Amino acid sequence: MMASRTVYKLLVRSLLLTLGMLLIWWGLDSFFTGDVWRGMEVSKSALTVEYCEFNHVDRFFHQPMNTYSNLAYFFFGVLILQIAFQDRRTQGIEHQNRLASFPLLSALLGVCFIYLSLGSAFFHASLTWLGQRVDMNGTYGLTLVLVSIGLYHVLHTIRFTQRIKNVWIVGLVILIFLFLKIALLVTSSVLLPSLILSLLLCIAINYGQFRKERSALLAIASLVLMVVAVRFRTLDVQKIGCDPHSLVQGHSIWHLLIAMSSACSYAFFRFAKK
Repeated sequence: MMASRTVYKLLVRSLLLTLGMLLIWWGLDSFFTGDVWRGMEVSKSALTVEYCEFNHVDRFFHQPMNTYSNLAYFFFGVLILQIAFQDRRTQGIEHQNRLASFPLLSALLGVCFIYLSLGSAFFHASLTWLGQRVDMNGTYGLTLVLVSIGLYHVLHTIRFTQRIKNVWIVGLVILIFLFLKIALLVTSSVLLPSLILSLLLCIAINYGQFRKERSALLAIASLVLMVVAVRFRTLDVQKIGCDPHSLVQGHSIWHLLIAMSSACSYAFFRFAKK
């Protein structure tokens, strides 16, 4: 288990780096205008006015709150990357947590959090077709790695060599990029729920395998946050309680809750005794 003092330092560092990124984004939004995105293909989401937030076409960030809220993914991405580096330093210690002994998998998850943060920010800032593709690929990437972490723990009786672990990571990276094409062939209303259900199934199976070593609270938190997030997103799309100019947007809350739910899923595996 990681010492509480170490975790505190990692949290503070992640917060400071996130605040730094916030300043960078604020600077970009203040310096550039919406003309930067002119000439790029507009997304179907923008044409159908999918989200409640008003589209400020004159601003660099067309949807400011839906853009800035992606910093939640950035925060957790930086935090998990730091945990991965800490695990790499202590790799090989006896009785080490199973995920701690596979720091590359944590590192890839951290990268996917940051990838989703930048990709989703790109989409909501530009409302372009390209931005939407990167946004969804980031979402699939994050979910695929979480499912992979779940499978890695469900198959706890198998001891993977470092070479196999390296192949695992390379395979995951390739799969994530393949999803750029797969996402165009299979609707997200089928693909994403299937991946999420796979993750929840892995959590449930692994909890049954190691009930005493796993946190039921983290498992429940991950599920509840996911359900509430979906509800907020649905209300936002249906324009229920919608105020386009409000600082509080349903889709922004979706970003925050999904980031928290994903972090809880990761913590369920990483901070267990096995």
